[in-house]
Amino acid sequence: GSGKSLSKQEWKRVAAVVVFFIFASLFWGAYEQAGSTLNLFADRYTRLSVFGYSFPSSWFQSVPPLFVIVLAPILAWLWVRLGKHEPSSPAKFAIGLLFAGFAFLLLVPAGAAAQRGNVLVSPWWLVFAYFIETLGELSLSPIGLSVVTKLAPVRILGLMMGVWFLSSAVGNKLAGWAAGFFSTMPLATLFGSVAVVMLLSSLILGLLIKPIRNLMGDVR
Repeated sequence: GSGKSLSKQEWKRVAAVVVFFIFASLFWGAYEQAGSTLNLFADRYTRLSVFGYSFPSSWFQSVPPLFVIVLAPILAWLWVRLGKHEPSSPAKFAIGLLFAGFAFLLLVPAGAAAQRGNVLVSPWWLVFAYFIETLGELSLSPIGLSVVTKLAPVRILGLMMGVWFLSSAVGNKLAGWAAGFFSTMPLATLFGSVAVVMLLSSLILGLLIKPIRNLMGDVR
């Protein structure tokens, strides 16, 4: 294209970025509940002791970053190991959403037990949920950054990167909104609803992999 106008191929790539943005926003809406819903769950419904040692609920906030540090090299190795069988970027996004769905699905029985039995549930529920969620985060976040860099037309690269980071802001907003239901909705329903949204998003994105790859052209 001449001047400022984008070519048809570039518009297709911008459209692919928009699709990634929508699904990333939904993912962050679940993931960022670590600081909202899941923090409240840790504080009010979780037993804050392991092997006889007590700890503050805020410690749970360091679990996801720890998992990121531990799991990032493993996943990076896995993608390389898979070689030509490595999933495409939209497929990795769908995997990320799937893991987020599983993490919240896992918390449904924990939430139900905490409220039904009026007991504090084991901290391992949250640790394991964060483990699964971090696998999702590592399938989606670095891939999103990389794919936006590759897809965005050079002239609007800064703008497109801004759009990508906006997905995190939208996600945080959604996570805060979800936390507003913490006191009014049964936990099993709240966690279950998030799980359903994530699993449905993953399914929809899974069905869209081929059209998205067509939009992406030669970018993987």
